[in-house]
Amino acid sequence: MTQQVQKGFNIVYLNDKKWVRWTALALLASAMFFGYVFVDILSPLQSLLEETRGWDPQTYGNFFGAETFLNVFICFLIIAGIILDKMGVRFTAILSGIVMVAGASINYWALTDAFTGSALARFMDDFLNLPNAWWNFTPFFKGMPASAKLSAIGFMIFGCGIEMAGITVSRGIVKWFAGKEMALAMGIEMAIARLGVAVVFLGSPAIAKLHDVISVSRPVGFTVLLLIIGLICFIVYAFMDKALEKQIGNTEEKDDPFKVSDLRYIFSSKVFWIVSLLCVLYYSAIFPFQNYAGNMLQCNLGLTEEEAGRIFFVFPLGAAAITPILGNFLDKRGKGATMLIYGAILMIVCHLTFAFIVPATRSAVIAYAAIILLGISFSLVPASLWPSVPKLVDAKLLGSAYAVIFWIQNLGLYAFRKGIGSLLQVVNPGIENPLDYNYTIPMVVFASCGIFALFFGIWLKALDAKKHYGLELPNIKKNTQAEEAEVADAEL
Repeated sequence: MTQQVQKGFNIVYLNDKKWVRWTALALLASAMFFGYVFVDILSPLQSLLEETRGWDPQTYGNFFGAETFLNVFICFLIIAGIILDKMGVRFTAILSGIVMVAGASINYWALTDAFTGSALARFMDDFLNLPNAWWNFTPFFKGMPASAKLSAIGFMIFGCGIEMAGITVSRGIVKWFAGKEMALAMGIEMAIARLGVAVVFLGSPAIAKLHDVISVSRPVGFTVLLLIIGLICFIVYAFMDKALEKQIGNTEEKDDPFKVSDLRYIFSSKVFWIVSLLCVLYYSAIFPFQNYAGNMLQCNLGLTEEEAGRIFFVFPLGAAAITPILGNFLDKRGKGATMLIYGAILMIVCHLTFAFIVPATRSAVIAYAAIILLGISFSLVPASLWPSVPKLVDAKLLGSAYAVIFWIQNLGLYAFRKGIGSLLQVVNPGIENPLDYNYTIPMVVFASCGIFALFFGIWLKALDAKKHYGLELPNIKKNTQAEEAEVADAEL
């Protein structure tokens, strides 16, 4: 498979063969699917965590914020981008898989009955008891349950792995799909990840209540096994990546290799900062909402965990269905900056619906409609945003560029996940039943992210029209070698 096939004067590489590059994508997407399953495995279980482990909304929000803590405050994502640019996709993918498994295993142990009452639990009760004050930017505070503290530590470690994997997979897709169906490939990869969220909202409550014995650790343990399978996917992908590199040479360390000082070209780019801020606004209005959506639907509609999960199921499922279609459109027709504007408008409508209309009407139909709108909005982001980055930065800086964007995104996610939990508690004083929370103010905050995203989307489109970055242009370029490779495959 590593041999070069000559057709006239052209050399047909592995990534010119459609079935090979899509197999590489399947391996990368599968690993990310398992990672995203773990990220949200506890999202539908907020009320069960409060009942069985004593996690109040602030604890719950701080736990989810912990995923991005090390990425933000020790700048691990920037380090990961440098590792990616220096060591390449293969090394970084496998490293990220190992880190994810290690962090997830700690998270699982913290939620088991064996941990409760153990010497380690007693130690955690006396450890990381920081004042619950405005200056405490860590996820830890005095009175936080021991299980939440250790879970947060594990989630921090896992977060380093999942975000490192995210930038690595983006770089890998560019490597295999540059000049081809890149937006479609990125859209499909993210669509598969969205299916992971759908699986979580349907499966996590069922697994937690299996045989009528409630265990919040059981779903987490199951997803640790999935992460091990994901690590195997990265290892198999590494062999394919090495085979491609034997053909095309080491394109990740060229005559003009990456230097840390080159990061100044990223930080000095106005359009890059606009794209980064768009990213943080979109994702801060999506992922933290996703963490609280199950409980929000329970509170607004009086549903069980399973019933709320069935409603929210249409969000990732709809996004998974629409994202590849939009990616294919962008590959062939372009209009990336325009799509970002449409996505912001739909996001605003959705969150304002959940802030005011759904609580007033208690209508499941309206909730379904709003979730579908959010799914369409979220589909517009990966399909249009991520394929735009290679048009804005030099190829040798691509790993670091994705890392900087993810770092800014993580900063926003940390602030929102931690802040929404605290805000929810502040606006619901004296509420002890986790099914009685009022989510109006948190939903207005999410809608405000969409308003700012709309402003930056319009600004980005105006800059593209002036500077001609190509954000509105198609991604696919005519590739004679790829066409000949497909003909050769058909003949075989």
